[in-house]
Amino acid sequence: MRIASLGSGSRGNATLVQHQETTLLIDNGFSLKQFTQRLQRLEIDPRAIDAVLLTHEHGDHSGGVQRLCASHDIPLWTAVGTARAALAPGFEYNRLVAGQTVTIGGIEVLPVTVPHDASEPLQFIFHQLDNGKRLGLLTDTGHITSHIVEAFGRLDGLLLEFNYDLDMLENGPYPEMLKRRVGGKHGHLSNDQSMDLLRQIDTSSLGCLIAAHISEKNNARHLVDKLIRQLDNVPEPILADQEAGFGWITV
Repeated sequence: MRIASLGSGSRGNATLVQHQETTLLIDNGFSLKQFTQRLQRLEIDPRAIDAVLLTHEHGDHSGGVQRLCASHDIPLWTAVGTARAALAPGFEYNRLVAGQTVTIGGIEVLPVTVPHDASEPLQFIFHQLDNGKRLGLLTDTGHITSHIVEAFGRLDGLLLEFNYDLDMLENGPYPEMLKRRVGGKHGHLSNDQSMDLLRQIDTSSLGCLIAAHISEKNNARHLVDKLIRQLDNVPEPILADQEAGFGWITV
């Protein structure tokens, strides 16, 4: 199983998970033209995507999903609440329910409920069926719950949100209402919150760690890198980028 990103941040998100002949896309916050250009960097044809999984309705994750699926006849999977908030009436989709696995090709997908200011937000754990490898994606989450700690332990790979540094957010350019939203219990994960999660979960099998959704205004990549490297029980971090994302990483 391997993972790649077309971009990660407040201006657009799209992540690919692939195992053998199965290719899954998680979210697409880019226009069809921009998505296609970014996808070419990974030498993937849009028609090779077996399914799109939509985490929630915010535009940086959902903005390009419907047109992409319609243009290339790609099945869409999402929660009912997200579909009602993000899709045109009558647009066909497959229903995801938190805690209920679905199998798409050679990958089993476990949707995990998270606290975020959206209608029915989900994050995912991917299970490679032939050898048991497990990959988790956790972004757009306001705080760490006991359910998240239980679900995201014992992974082989983890893409984890490091959205903001608390001091930078408090002293940054965002208006007060937006600061409260980002830093609230249904906003995004701070550096400190994500570090706390890494200290709580079992990381003994973790082979790759990707820091993602790093704010361009309320965080700094060197801060994230320095924090993660303080931990003895996690691999050297890979930092996702808004423009470049990151190339294929094998889990």
